[in-house]
Amino acid sequence: MNAGFGLAVLSLINLFNYLDRYVVPALFESLKHSALRLSDENLGALMSVFLLIYTLSAPVFGALGDRRSRPKLIAAGVALWSLATALSGFVGSFVALLAARASVGVGEAAYGTIGPSLLADYYPAERRGRVMAIFFCAIPVGSALGYVVGGLVGAHYGWRRAFFVAGVPGLALAALCLFLRDPPRGVQDGMADAAAAGPSASARAAYRDLARNAPYVLTVLGYAAYTFAIGGLAAWMPSFLERVRGMPRAQATVSFGEIVVITGFAGTFVGGWLGDYCGRFSKAAFLWLCAASTLVAAPFVWLALTTASPSLYLASMIVAQFLLFLSTGPVNAAIVNLVSPFERATAVALSVFSIHMLGDAISPFLIGAISDASSLAQAVKIVPLAVLVSGAIWVVAARTQERSVSLAPG
Repeated sequence: MNAGFGLAVLSLINLFNYLDRYVVPALFESLKHSALRLSDENLGALMSVFLLIYTLSAPVFGALGDRRSRPKLIAAGVALWSLATALSGFVGSFVALLAARASVGVGEAAYGTIGPSLLADYYPAERRGRVMAIFFCAIPVGSALGYVVGGLVGAHYGWRRAFFVAGVPGLALAALCLFLRDPPRGVQDGMADAAAAGPSASARAAYRDLARNAPYVLTVLGYAAYTFAIGGLAAWMPSFLERVRGMPRAQATVSFGEIVVITGFAGTFVGGWLGDYCGRFSKAAFLWLCAASTLVAAPFVWLALTTASPSLYLASMIVAQFLLFLSTGPVNAAIVNLVSPFERATAVALSVFSIHMLGDAISPFLIGAISDASSLAQAVKIVPLAVLVSGAIWVVAARTQERSVSLAPG
């Protein structure tokens, strides 16, 4: 099987990955008024617990991904999360639903940490910005489909059937993973011979080396602040539009899904292309692009969440989402390029652990808690602040990478 087939399969899986993830916030209002009678704090916990388990599982699969068959590990993860999503439709209590979402987190960790590593061994460095953009274009498309599936199926057939529709197709994708090839690690970086011997260091040593890699650490910290913001928006915008803007429930989920899919697809694609183009002139181009796009996005996020004008909200949210999604391909390309080919799955795993533990494992629950104490309109105001922080950290990361390159021998 060639690299194009691998990219297509992994991107399709990534689409369902995010469909399964974001069918939940689309069902928040249905779950709140169901027999389960969930509070906003309970609803936020559904996202936060899923992300907490996902985050804690990531380092385990990162270490396995650098040492075991990557296609088999991905297949197992996809099968687990798909089954857990489908079973969410059978739960009879909040605790059971929380357990099902925790199981989804374990399955997604296997895929999320290993997929980018496999792609890096399918394509050379000069094409990785565009490849990661294609791969991560599945995020807005899958997220939007999650909102649409949750909103429409939930409104017409109930929240239980929405979970069935979201989960079952993934079982077929799990079988398709077994046809992916697993090339030698580092083959696209001229290190295939060394890769044949396997990783030269233990998992503990690999994590220690990554912690000493200053550009990598700063990149991940900026990514965590960015993920805090994106996760907060993704979890609460449908509810925000219904409660604060007065939209009907189905319209709230579908309209936000439409914005996400259009701006996300366009922003992610443009960001990947710009990153590869600018990379001809600067090694830190990916990080400078991330910094610039998020700093410009911050005031538009604030305006979208505070204006009373529907037209100004729409224009501001479209610009904000486009600018935020510009960073998706570049930041992930930066992460795999800043580390050794033999530590990439581990590096992605540590990144996944950090961005979710410090980011969207916190923000949905925190926004829900603030909403219970005051109002959702006030709670979402922490989002643009997080966007501003991410851009500032990425400025420092880009400067640090430039200094490390200038000090490198040769």
